[in-house]
Amino acid sequence: MRMRPIAHFKTITKHKLLVMRYCFSVGLYRQGLMHDLSKYSPSEFWVGARYYQGNQSPNNAERMDRGYSAAWLHHKGRNKHHFEYWLDYSLDRSKPIEGMKMPLRYAVEMFLDRVAAGQIYNGDQFTPSNPLEYYEHGRAKPLLHPKTRELLEFLLHMYAEKGQTDTFRYVKEEILAKNDWNGYNNS
Repeated sequence: MRMRPIAHFKTITKHKLLVMRYCFSVGLYRQGLMHDLSKYSPSEFWVGARYYQGNQSPNNAERMDRGYSAAWLHHKGRNKHHFEYWLDYSLDRSKPIEGMKMPLRYAVEMFLDRVAAGQIYNGDQFTPSNPLEYYEHGRAKPLLHPKTRELLEFLLHMYAEKGQTDTFRYVKEEILAKNDWNGYNNS
Protein backbone atom coordinates (compact mmCIF):
# COMPACT_ATOMS: atom_id res chain seq x y z
CA MET A 1 0.00 0.00 0.00
CA ARG A 2 1.45 3.34 -1.10
CA MET A 3 1.49 6.34 1.26
CA ARG A 4 -0.55 9.25 -0.13
CA PRO A 5 -0.04 12.08 2.39
CA ILE A 6 -0.66 14.96 -0.02
CA ALA A 7 -3.88 13.49 -1.43
CA HIS A 8 -5.07 12.65 2.08
CA PHE A 9 -4.22 16.15 3.33
CA LYS A 10 -6.16 17.71 0.45
CA THR A 11 -9.21 15.52 1.10
CA ILE A 12 -9.41 16.07 4.86
CA THR A 13 -8.76 19.78 4.44
CA LYS A 14 -11.44 20.11 1.77
CA HIS A 15 -13.86 18.30 4.08
CA LYS A 16 -12.87 20.36 7.12
CA LEU A 17 -13.29 23.64 5.24
CA LEU A 18 -16.67 22.56 3.88
CA VAL A 19 -17.97 21.62 7.34
CA MET A 20 -16.52 24.88 8.68
CA ARG A 21 -18.43 26.84 6.03
CA TYR A 22 -21.64 24.97 6.87
CA CYS A 23 -21.15 25.46 10.61
CA PHE A 24 -20.56 29.19 10.06
CA SER A 25 -23.70 29.41 7.92
CA VAL A 26 -25.84 28.16 10.82
CA GLY A 27 -23.96 30.08 13.53
CA LEU A 28 -21.71 27.34 14.97
CA TYR A 29 -18.48 29.33 14.66
CA ARG A 30 -16.32 27.61 17.30
CA GLN A 31 -17.37 24.17 16.11
CA GLY A 32 -16.59 25.15 12.53
CA LEU A 33 -13.07 26.17 13.51
CA MET A 34 -12.47 23.10 15.68
CA HIS A 35 -14.12 20.50 13.44
CA ASP A 36 -11.97 17.40 12.86
CA LEU A 37 -8.66 18.95 13.97
CA SER A 38 -7.63 15.54 15.33
CA LYS A 39 -7.39 14.30 11.72
CA TYR A 40 -4.14 16.26 11.50
CA SER A 41 -2.64 14.50 14.53
CA PRO A 42 0.03 11.89 13.72
CA SER A 43 -2.06 8.96 14.98
CA GLU A 44 -4.85 9.79 12.54
CA PHE A 45 -3.05 11.54 9.71
CA TRP A 46 -0.44 8.90 8.88
CA VAL A 47 -2.96 6.06 9.01
CA GLY A 48 -5.17 8.08 6.67
CA ALA A 49 -2.26 8.67 4.30
CA ARG A 50 -1.44 4.95 4.30
CA TYR A 51 -5.01 3.79 3.62
CA TYR A 52 -6.09 6.70 1.40
CA GLN A 53 -8.42 5.78 -1.50
CA GLY A 54 -10.18 9.05 -2.23
CA ASN A 55 -13.72 7.69 -2.47
CA GLN A 56 -14.31 6.57 1.12
CA SER A 57 -12.89 6.95 4.57
CA PRO A 58 -9.42 5.44 4.97
CA ASN A 59 -10.69 4.11 8.31
CA ASN A 60 -12.69 1.50 6.39
CA ALA A 61 -9.56 0.23 4.63
CA GLU A 62 -7.60 0.16 7.90
CA ARG A 63 -10.46 -1.77 9.50
CA MET A 64 -10.45 -4.30 6.65
CA ASP A 65 -6.67 -4.70 6.89
CA ARG A 66 -6.22 -4.81 10.68
CA GLY A 67 -9.65 -5.86 11.94
CA TYR A 68 -10.15 -2.48 13.62
CA SER A 69 -9.32 1.15 12.95
CA ALA A 70 -6.98 2.72 15.47
CA ALA A 71 -7.40 6.05 13.70
CA TRP A 72 -11.18 5.87 14.09
CA LEU A 73 -10.95 4.91 17.76
CA HIS A 74 -8.73 7.96 18.30
CA HIS A 75 -10.99 10.22 16.23
CA LYS A 76 -14.38 9.33 17.69
CA GLY A 77 -13.06 9.68 21.22
CA ARG A 78 -12.06 13.32 20.60
CA ASN A 79 -14.87 14.65 18.42
CA LYS A 80 -18.25 15.22 20.05
CA HIS A 81 -20.08 15.44 16.72
CA HIS A 82 -19.79 11.66 16.36
CA PHE A 83 -22.59 9.73 18.02
CA GLU A 84 -20.04 7.08 19.02
CA TYR A 85 -18.50 9.63 21.40
CA TRP A 86 -21.81 9.53 23.30
CA LEU A 87 -22.05 5.75 23.77
CA ASP A 88 -22.02 4.73 27.42
CA TYR A 89 -22.91 1.84 29.68
CA SER A 90 -26.63 1.56 30.19
CA LEU A 91 -28.28 1.57 33.58
CA ASP A 92 -30.77 -0.84 32.01
CA ARG A 93 -29.12 -4.27 32.29
CA SER A 94 -30.97 -5.52 29.19
CA LYS A 95 -28.90 -3.08 27.07
CA PRO A 96 -25.17 -3.19 27.82
CA ILE A 97 -24.41 0.00 25.87
CA GLU A 98 -26.68 2.78 24.69
CA GLY A 99 -26.48 6.16 23.05
CA MET A 100 -26.78 9.22 25.23
CA LYS A 101 -28.67 12.24 23.90
CA MET A 102 -26.19 14.47 22.11
CA PRO A 103 -26.19 18.17 22.93
CA LEU A 104 -28.15 19.94 20.21
CA ARG A 105 -25.18 21.77 18.69
CA TYR A 106 -23.21 18.51 18.27
CA ALA A 107 -26.21 16.73 16.76
CA VAL A 108 -26.45 19.57 14.21
CA GLU A 109 -22.70 19.36 13.53
CA MET A 110 -23.11 15.60 12.98
CA PHE A 111 -25.75 16.33 10.34
CA LEU A 112 -23.54 18.95 8.63
CA ASP A 113 -20.58 16.53 8.74
CA ARG A 114 -22.64 13.85 7.01
CA VAL A 115 -23.71 16.26 4.27
CA ALA A 116 -20.14 17.43 3.66
CA ALA A 117 -18.76 13.86 3.69
CA GLY A 118 -21.34 12.85 1.09
CA GLN A 119 -20.36 15.78 -1.10
CA ILE A 120 -16.63 15.04 -0.79
CA TYR A 121 -16.86 11.30 -1.43
CA ASN A 122 -19.56 11.45 -4.14
CA GLY A 123 -18.17 14.47 -5.98
CA ASP A 124 -20.16 15.35 -9.09
CA GLN A 125 -22.45 12.37 -8.47
CA PHE A 126 -23.73 13.86 -5.18
CA THR A 127 -27.48 14.32 -4.77
CA PRO A 128 -29.32 15.70 -1.72
CA SER A 129 -30.61 12.19 -0.98
CA ASN A 130 -27.07 10.73 -0.61
CA PRO A 131 -26.62 11.55 3.11
CA LEU A 132 -30.02 9.99 3.91
CA GLU A 133 -29.26 6.89 1.83
CA TYR A 134 -25.87 6.48 3.51
CA TYR A 135 -27.51 6.77 6.94
CA GLU A 136 -30.24 4.27 6.06
CA HIS A 137 -27.65 1.69 4.99
CA GLY A 138 -25.44 2.31 8.03
CA ARG A 139 -25.41 0.92 11.53
CA ALA A 140 -26.11 4.07 13.54
CA LYS A 141 -29.88 3.75 14.11
CA PRO A 142 -29.92 1.31 17.04
CA LEU A 143 -27.04 3.09 18.77
CA LEU A 144 -28.40 6.63 18.61
CA HIS A 145 -30.42 8.06 21.47
CA PRO A 146 -34.07 8.13 20.30
CA LYS A 147 -34.28 11.96 20.37
CA THR A 148 -30.94 12.34 18.55
CA ARG A 149 -32.05 9.77 15.97
CA GLU A 150 -35.36 11.61 15.49
CA LEU A 151 -33.58 14.94 14.92
CA LEU A 152 -30.97 13.49 12.56
CA GLU A 153 -33.59 11.66 10.50
CA PHE A 154 -35.76 14.78 10.35
CA LEU A 155 -32.84 16.85 9.03
CA LEU A 156 -31.69 14.20 6.56
CA HIS A 157 -35.22 13.88 5.15
CA MET A 158 -35.62 17.66 4.99
CA TYR A 159 -32.28 17.97 3.19
CA ALA A 160 -33.27 15.26 0.68
CA GLU A 161 -36.66 16.85 0.03
CA LYS A 162 -36.05 20.60 0.34
CA GLY A 163 -32.33 20.96 -0.32
CA GLN A 164 -29.47 22.69 1.40
CA THR A 165 -30.61 26.31 1.48
CA ASP A 166 -33.97 25.66 3.14
CA THR A 167 -32.60 23.05 5.54
CA PHE A 168 -29.65 25.15 6.70
CA ARG A 169 -31.94 28.17 7.15
CA TYR A 170 -34.30 26.03 9.24
CA VAL A 171 -31.39 24.78 11.37
CA LYS A 172 -30.18 28.33 12.02
CA GLU A 173 -33.52 30.06 12.54
CA GLU A 174 -35.70 27.35 14.07
CA ILE A 175 -33.35 24.98 15.87
CA LEU A 176 -30.23 26.83 16.96
CA ALA A 177 -31.81 30.28 17.46
CA LYS A 178 -34.40 28.70 19.78
CA ASN A 179 -31.88 26.21 21.20
CA ASP A 180 -34.51 23.50 20.83
CA TRP A 181 -36.26 21.25 18.35
CA ASN A 182 -39.50 19.43 19.07
CA GLY A 183 -38.79 19.47 22.82
CA TYR A 184 -35.26 18.12 22.30
CA ASN A 185 -33.73 20.14 25.13
CA ASN A 186 -36.70 19.63 27.44
CA SER A 187 -36.71 15.85 27.46
